[in-house]
Amino acid sequence: MELNNIKPATGSKHAKRRVGRGIGSGIGKTAGRGHKGQKSRSGGYHKVGFEGGQMPLQRRLPKRGFKSHQLQFNAEVTLADLQKLGIDEVDLLTLKQAGLVGDKIKTVKVIKTGELSAKLVLKGIGATAGAKAVIEAAGGSVAE
Repeated sequence: MELNNIKPATGSKHAKRRVGRGIGSGIGKTAGRGHKGQKSRSGGYHKVGFEGGQMPLQRRLPKRGFKSHQLQFNAEVTLADLQKLGIDEVDLLTLKQAGLVGDKIKTVKVIKTGELSAKLVLKGIGATAGAKAVIEAAGGSVAE
């Protein structure tokens, strides 16, 4: 095989349609643009969502709510997940290494879901009031 012999697979490439090249081509005269109107003119087109001057749908509908882009940097970890880890001292780095949170995560909060029997020390990680009570009852501590 040489570089000058390489060809695309048969049928994968086809000639570009040449419009406006006479009556015999099948796409002559108006070149598939129809007769008159803004879309038939050169340079005549409108922006996406334009409805001919009528109030566009995206402006007619009410706007509700807001979703912060900062949420992608926050994560939640359950007590059950921490129990499975089997580590007595937990911080953000250990959670990332264990695969419980993603690499982009900056803040983590422990939520009260599941049981915790082992002593656990949280460093640089938040916890809900219920989760904090369970951790302290098991003999651990939460240092934020």
